[in-house]
This record gives sequence, C-alpha cells and structure tokens, in this order.
Amino acid sequence: MTPTKPMEFTPLADPAAQPSAGQAAALYRLMTWLSPAFPVGAFSYSSGIEWAVEAGDIVDVTTLREWLASMLAEGPGFCDGVFLAHAHRAAAVSDDATLRGVAELASALAPSCERHLETAAQGRAFVEIARAAWNCDGLDRLIAACEGAIVYPVAVGIVSAAHAIPLALTLHAFLHALTSNWISAGSRLVPLGQTDSQRALAALEPDVAAVVKHALSATLDDLGSATFRADLASMRHETQYTRLFRS
Repeated sequence: MTPTKPMEFTPLADPAAQPSAGQAAALYRLMTWLSPAFPVGAFSYSSGIEWAVEAGDIVDVTTLREWLASMLAEGPGFCDGVFLAHAHRAAAVSDDATLRGVAELASALAPSCERHLETAAQGRAFVEIARAAWNCDGLDRLIAACEGAIVYPVAVGIVSAAHAIPLALTLHAFLHALTSNWISAGSRLVPLGQTDSQRALAALEPDVAAVVKHALSATLDDLGSATFRADLASMRHETQYTRLFRS
C-alpha cells in the first residue's frame, strides 16, 4: 500500500497563536456532531456492506478500500456531499424555497428502502439532538422551512449553516465521518483488525478530498450514481437471512 503523503502546512507568523473563538467553536462542534459517539445510530447501518461481504465482493482491506472509493466518488458519498453543500448555502441565506427543494430531492433520490431508512432516521435524530442541545437563532425556522423529512446530509448542512460553520470544513468532516462509519462496519463484518482499518482510512484520504472539491462545485444537475452493485447490495440486504445491521 502506498504510504500516506505528509501534509504541507504554511508556517504561522506566530507559531504560538491560538485559533479565534469562532474557529475553536466550529472545530469543537464538528468534532462533536460527527463523532461516532453522537447518538444518531450510525453504527447500526452498513449501507449494503453487510451483503457485499456475504456475497464475497469484500473479503479483505484491499477490496473494502476499493468498494468505498467507488461509493465515495461515484455513489452516495458524492451525492450526499452535493446535497449537504446546497442545503448549507440555502440555509445560510435563508432561501426557504431552495432549501425545501433540496430536502425533497435528497429524500426522493435514496435508491432503496433501507438506504432511505438509514439517511432519514439519522437525519431526524441529528435534527432532534441539535434542537435539544445545540439550538441557536434561526435553526427552528430553517427546519420548519423544509416541511417534511430531512435526510442526514441536509440536516448536517442546515445545522452547520445555522451555527455559521464554513461549508468546506463541514463537508470534509461529514465525508470523513461517513467513510469512518463504512470502515467500522467493514471491520466488524470481514472482519479486519484495527491496523488494517486505519490503513484503509488513510488510503481513502485523497478520495475524500477529491469528493469534497467536486461536491463544492457541483450543481444539482450533476447528481448521479454509478455504483449499481452497491445499490443492489442495499436492496438485497432487505431479505438477507442473517443480519447484524439495519442496512
């Protein structure tokens, strides 16, 4: 496996300088909201990975990484990133009509019953917890403007915009959390050791960065998926005889 390249940082004028209060708050909230400990139930979903393991499509860390790279770039990773970006932008300028349209489209484009359950249940939990513990001015109005189900990426976009957290940071954190959860599911199902799981996450770092860049510049007309096998996996999981996960 190719070693991870070291990051290139621009030296600070003052290496001892502290982040601004806004930067520190944004980091704290993103780390909290997109942590595995945040109670949206992400651990109970595998996005069809459970069926892919049973079918023999995923058998080791290499095949898991290849499967997830496709899901990121050509499937739900990219699509969720686009929905998050457009929801965040609409919420940031209080464009209720656009926000409602994005929320409706994101809910309608789920390719299977279980995929819809996964994203809708997590979105609902995210909104409920945000309103209970992380409410802020304007958040309730933005949620009400959607007038229906709010799927997970749209929920994250709305809440982060209401808290004035920059879109690019939110999107990167969201896709990292999504990838981490997929790897966690794969590590339990294959199974994989902790070291191999971290190797997979490290190897997917450039894939996540590329999807963030693509999603930030994409329009809703650019939405589309080419992960037919992964979509079939989520459909066939509905009737899988032995299941540990809800999707």
